[in-house]
Order: sequence, then structure tokens, then C-alpha cells
Amino acid sequence: MFDGLTERLSGVFDRLSGRGVLSDKDIDEALREVRVALLEADVALPVVREFIAKAKERASGEAVIRSVRPADQVVKITYDGLVEMLGGDGEPEGLNLSLNPPTVILMAGLQGSGKTTTAAKLGLRLVRERKKVLLASLDTRRPAAMEQLAVLAVQAGVESLPIVAGQSAPDIARRALSAAKLQGYDVVILDTAGRTTLDEAMMAEAAEIARIATPSETLLVADSLTGQDAVRTAKAFHERLPLTGLVLTRADGDGRGGAALSMRAVTGLPIKFLGVSEKIDGLDAFDARRVAGRILGQGDVVALVEKAAQDIDLAQAEVLARKLAKGQFDLEMMAEQLAQMKKMGGMEGLMGLLPGVQKIKKQIAEANISDRMLDRQTAIISSMTKQERKKPDILQASRKRRIAKGAGVDVAEVNRLLKQHRQTADAFKMMSRSGGRGFAQMASMLGMGGGGPGGGGGDLARLKALGGGKPPSAEEIQKALPGFGGGASDGGLKLPGLGGLSGLNPFKK
Repeated sequence: MFDGLTERLSGVFDRLSGRGVLSDKDIDEALREVRVALLEADVALPVVREFIAKAKERASGEAVIRSVRPADQVVKITYDGLVEMLGGDGEPEGLNLSLNPPTVILMAGLQGSGKTTTAAKLGLRLVRERKKVLLASLDTRRPAAMEQLAVLAVQAGVESLPIVAGQSAPDIARRALSAAKLQGYDVVILDTAGRTTLDEAMMAEAAEIARIATPSETLLVADSLTGQDAVRTAKAFHERLPLTGLVLTRADGDGRGGAALSMRAVTGLPIKFLGVSEKIDGLDAFDARRVAGRILGQGDVVALVEKAAQDIDLAQAEVLARKLAKGQFDLEMMAEQLAQMKKMGGMEGLMGLLPGVQKIKKQIAEANISDRMLDRQTAIISSMTKQERKKPDILQASRKRRIAKGAGVDVAEVNRLLKQHRQTADAFKMMSRSGGRGFAQMASMLGMGGGGPGGGGGDLARLKALGGGKPPSAEEIQKALPGFGGGASDGGLKLPGLGGLSGLNPFKK
């Protein structure tokens, strides 16, 4: 969502980085370009004016002009301004869960904003926190809205209120509250009806439901791709409902990102969650510091590790780690790594969390590094027999032609995959000769032993310390991510937990 803004701001700061001393004129020109970048990203004009005024005040002092690295100081000022605009540098605001259950969470928003899907995603998130959750659809107007929530509830492993035809939305709300109290639910999520546009009937119904349910949280779900319309929607809902927070959906889309930057500043409401994918688990807690870091091209290494800890099957990872510690790495294991990478969000999702990737997007595109590449590599391995996957050395010319035909690729692509596998396998063998220390560190970081429950806390703390206005260095990232990747000798990208791709070099075809 922030790619366009990130690219524009990166260009501004790159031009500053070559200068030893910054004059007032340099700072004015830089802030003028930042202003244009924010406006092009569809940030509200009053928000931009306030941001630039504060940044100029901070940047006009002698501390910046005479700084050893003045360009870094300007980046830091911009970073601090973005964090402030997005909600401050405190800990992310979680949900206000009542000490006397059931806690009621009311979901509001326009039709098509992703409100029903977000309700199910939030239910899954709470279930993972060991909460007993009940979903209830109050949308009596949109065809199949109740059935949609029931289907999503099954996918999320959450209970949903049985559908009773003919009931009004307020009556459904009363029935949901009664069922939650009688059956001992911790949280009730009420999914209200929406419209394609704002109207009085929708607002009146939502206000009545809020009066009946007295929710602890009233979350407005807004589509990030609607730009300034989302800001107007937020203001209108905030005037009629006791909103406590915002949820921005489709944050993985190609919108300009201005809604996220504007809504918090205009409404004063915290952004609590971001919808980051169509998947049922695609809901991330909003952290102003980490989002500001992404906007400035610093990536989000903490999110990368959290994603690994959440999605990696620890039992399978332990088996894999034992094999790797012995120097074993066949094509079946590589296929498992490719599948794991797809599960964690694919190539594009993971690369978006790595520092500095924005600056090499062109090289990445030229090297055809994408989710499609993962699918092709998986197809190549799937076209092999079990024996060929276990012993790739037996793959001679005739076998390669058969595999290429089965996967729909050229023989040259099969050879590239085999070379990549061979480089990674050699790297793991070298690690195994060192006593497997890297594997022990990786297991400890993911809580698989070596430090007892939560043994990876120290490494995660080091990652969190990498934030701020300055991107972490490659050495810092490698230190914070011990034992991940194969450490290929040809300068390839090292991606966490993705041994099968650790030898991939984005600068070589």
C-alpha cells in the first residue's frame, strides 16, 4: 500500500545522502518534496501542512545543519513525524477486553469494506489468544450476508449464532448477548449491516444496536483503497457512534496509503488492525513505529520473525533441523521450504518486510523473483520421481527433459534449480561440520529448545531494538536472525527459514 510513497521518499533522502553539510535551502527543498510525496499519496491537506510545519521546526536547528550525518537526521525527523501522525511511539493499542465477560465488539462500516471478513479474522485472532468467541451477523439486508459469516466462522474455527429468519437486527443483537451469557463466551463480535453509501437508516440502526449492546469496542472497518472517501466515512460514523478504533482492510493492495496516514490524524482514533491479505489469518496488529519504518524502506524484521514463529510447524521444523544438522538437504526438503514460504505470504510478502528491498525492486523484477517463480520451482520438483528428489545426482539429460516437459519449463530452468539446490546443500554441509551451532541458535530463537519456553525472547528483543530512524545494517540483521538461510557463497539473498532459496542472487539471471 505504501510502495509509491516509499519510493518517492527514498529518492528524496538518497539525494541528500551525498552531501556533507545541509543548508537551510537543502532542508527546505527536501521538505517540499516530502510534502509533494505525501499529497500524491492522497494524505489530507491539513494533515500534510501540520506534518511539514513540525518537521521544518525540528529540522531548522543547528543540530541538523552541523550534524555528522545530516541526511540521517532529516530521515529521523521524517520518521518521528510519521510515527506521531500514525499514533505515537507507545505500544500498539490492543482491544479493550472487559474483566466481566462477555466483551462486546461492534463492527461498523460501509458495504464492501471487508467488514464481515474482518469480523471472522478478528474472531480467529482472539481464539488463538484462548478466548471463547461468538460471531453474530446483524446484516438482514444484504443477500447471504449471514450465511457468509457462518462459512467464515467455520474456516476460523469460531462459533456463530444460529440464523433465525425474519428477526430484526436489534433482536438478533439481544439474542446474541443472551446466548453469550448463558453459554460462557468471552467475546461477542456483532457484524452490523452496511450500505454502499452513508444514509440515515444505516446510522440509526447501528446507533440503536450500540445502545442495546453497550460494546467495549466499536471498530470502524474502512477500505484503504478508497482514499479520502475513507476519511469522510470515518468522520461521519464517529459523529453517530462511540467509535474506539479503526481497521484498515486491503493494506496489501496498490492504493496510495494516504487513508492510513490521514484517518488517525483527522479522527483522533487509533488504527488497531490492518487487513493484509484475503486469507482468514490476514489481520495484523497496527504498530505506528513499524509502519513508519516500512514507509521509509526500513522493512519490518520483527514482523518477519513473528510470521515465522506463527506459521512454521515446530514439530516439522525440529525434524528438518535435525536433518540439516547432519548435512542432509534433498529436493523434497526444498519443496517443503517453498511451501512454507508460500504459507508465510509468498516471495513478495516476505521481501516487503526486508530492509532496503525497495531500492532493488528493479533488479528483483529483472531477475524474475516472484511468487510465480516459487510455483514454477514447485512444479519442477513435483515432476520428479521420489527417487530423483532424494538423489538429484541421478538426473541426467533424458530425465531433465522429461521433468521440464512435465513442469512446462525449459531444461535450463531445471538446471538452475538443481544448481541452487546444490549450493544450498553445500552450505548446510559446511554448517554441520561446525557442530550445528547455527541450527541450535535457530531452534532457540523459535522456542524449540535450548532456552526453555520462550527461549527466543532475547533474539526478538534484539530485533525490536533495530527500529528507529536508521535502517538496520546487514550485520545487525544477520546477528538478530542466527542460523537462518544457507549463507550462499555467491552473495545471494538470505531469507529467514528459507534454506531452499538462500543461494538465490537477484542480480544474476
